[in-house]
Amino acid sequence: MTTPGNSNGATDAKPTIAILHGDQTGEELLLEALRVLDPAITGVELDYEHFDLSLANRRKTENEVVRQAARAMCEKGFGLKAATITPEGQGDVGSPNAILREEIDGKVILRTGRRIPNVRPIAGVHSPIAITRMAIEDAYGAKEWRESIDGGDEVAYRTSKVTRSNCRAVAEFTFQYAAKVGARVFGGPKYTVSPTYEGMFKEELDAAAERHPNVPYQPLLIDATFALLLQTSGEPLVIPALNRDGDLLSDMILQMFGSIAGSESLVLGFDREGLHVRTVMAEAPHGTAPLLEGKNIANPMAMILASAALLSYMETKPADQASRAIYESVFELLYDGHATSDLGGRHTTTEFTDEVIKRVKKKLEVWSSLG
Repeated sequence: MTTPGNSNGATDAKPTIAILHGDQTGEELLLEALRVLDPAITGVELDYEHFDLSLANRRKTENEVVRQAARAMCEKGFGLKAATITPEGQGDVGSPNAILREEIDGKVILRTGRRIPNVRPIAGVHSPIAITRMAIEDAYGAKEWRESIDGGDEVAYRTSKVTRSNCRAVAEFTFQYAAKVGARVFGGPKYTVSPTYEGMFKEELDAAAERHPNVPYQPLLIDATFALLLQTSGEPLVIPALNRDGDLLSDMILQMFGSIAGSESLVLGFDREGLHVRTVMAEAPHGTAPLLEGKNIANPMAMILASAALLSYMETKPADQASRAIYESVFELLYDGHATSDLGGRHTTTEFTDEVIKRVKKKLEVWSSLG
């Protein structure tokens, strides 16, 4: 898989991450993740470009700062984003997420549900379940309108679309990722009801399955996918989904594992052929939690995992080792009973991060000693 930010697969000596600052606890947790990414902790030398995506600055710049951040991510290949406020009023700046996805040509949103130590999942859920969700098109951004008909009734219409190139990118990444993590590709669209629209996605999944014959493939209709998830035997799964279906699946699967705190969210942009990841934007899947702002009790786990995921896409040995050390440290902490209040623990935000840092440093030092 081509290293993001480099079309020829070469790696820069010092990767640059676009840091997208946010609002409320989103900003607080981003700062915790940056503490973990400190080269003195990870041994990975990094450069940063900072962009203020707070609501106030998005309004001030009329979202130009969002576009600047997106251009930086396209150039450098990496972004780490804090949660941001989406204003409710029409005519306001709205959410930056749609702009960022469009500008970086983000085609896939990857979220993975995992067992969280000392947090009870739904019975039967054991191994990770990843959702590779189409990040654009489908029901989101569809044209909608209403018309009055005879008898005083009213009809609502929606015209949505998917393109083959986006279907191909999602399908190919799904099988690449399943091969990487040793999982089964499981599920799919409702192509029997929608053979033209959703059938296009199914065609690309079948084609990707032929290109990756060593990856187990179990195509299912989306309704069967939901039903059988509740009977999973513990096998690792990767579930490809259209935008709307993936939105629903992601929320359900993270809660099946007991909390959305145990997963990062990645938006992935691809090359023109849709076969190689070009840009990675990592973030936490949760919002800004305004009621927790300034109290030092919010859970930094998902944001720290987002930073670990970003390192894994840099495809160098130091970055890979640091990524694994962060993942292991976070989940070992939970296993040992160290957690923030939302997961039944007593640690503050900074205390939890402090413990992660201690363990990451210890692991990397021990691994270095072992060669």
